[in-house]
Amino acid sequence: MGTAERHRESWGGRHQERQPETAEQRPPLWVEEPARRRRLPDPVRTAAVRAVIIVALTLVQAMVAFLAALAGSWLSFPMVLSSVASTVVATWGVLDVWVTRQVWNQRNGVVSMPSSTARRLRRERRRARREARAVARGKERIHGRSGSGQLSHS
Repeated sequence: MGTAERHRESWGGRHQERQPETAEQRPPLWVEEPARRRRLPDPVRTAAVRAVIIVALTLVQAMVAFLAALAGSWLSFPMVLSSVASTVVATWGVLDVWVTRQVWNQRNGVVSMPSSTARRLRRERRRARREARAVARGKERIHGRSGSGQLSHS
């Protein structure tokens, strides 16, 4: 049984002609979706691109050094030395991304949402402290009066 027969059987032996679709009936080819995460800041993205390029070149260089060592080529020793140096540079590149990200977050801060739970709790605690201080001040004023209800000192 060929593909055409299976296709006909799946449709119950009926073969329907497809009508040409108009532009309104066709679903769009491209649907814009909102980004799940915000875009990286420019300095961090630059450091990340630089690190990816350095790491990729280091991996290629290490692979060439390994293959040269397997082949017994005179080039294997200089390639191994340069691979070690490249590994140090690649480590620096990855650390640069991390440090750049930390510095950017420290300088520009993390944007918190106004409806954040922590912010609401801090606001409630502040309000309770203010009310407690106001009550304490009110009691001090009442007890601080030396007179026994006199309007004037005589």
